[in-house]
Amino acid sequence: MPAPRFWDPHGTKFGVSTYPWRLAPDGLATRAQLRARGLRPGGQEIAAQILWRSRRARGGIRAAYLYRVDLAKPVRPMTPAKWAAVYAALAARRLCPACGLDRGYIIPTSLGVCVTCADAPSLAA
Repeated sequence: MPAPRFWDPHGTKFGVSTYPWRLAPDGLATRAQLRARGLRPGGQEIAAQILWRSRRARGGIRAAYLYRVDLAKPVRPMTPAKWAAVYAALAARRLCPACGLDRGYIIPTSLGVCVTCADAPSLAA
């Protein structure tokens, strides 16, 4: 017998079909599961949800939304313009605002500048 707390296949209690962890029916998948198959929801409505208890979540309950696999569409391919935007964004994250150099690594947000610029005051002392 499934956990009665999150077992609501008709959606009377939660407003949408709800299943406990690992008990969702075949033919439904999360966004991550669709992506692993090369699919995306494609504008369809949420078909169901999975609920489970979690100490990390506010309120102690987490949810994952499920979509119908048969209505999912293929993932759109990356265009040259999208690839250029990704490369530009990654390059901007490597640029140190203090010295203006591309350091070849992502500038740590905890420092706000490259490691060399962050260590410069301690090296001068």
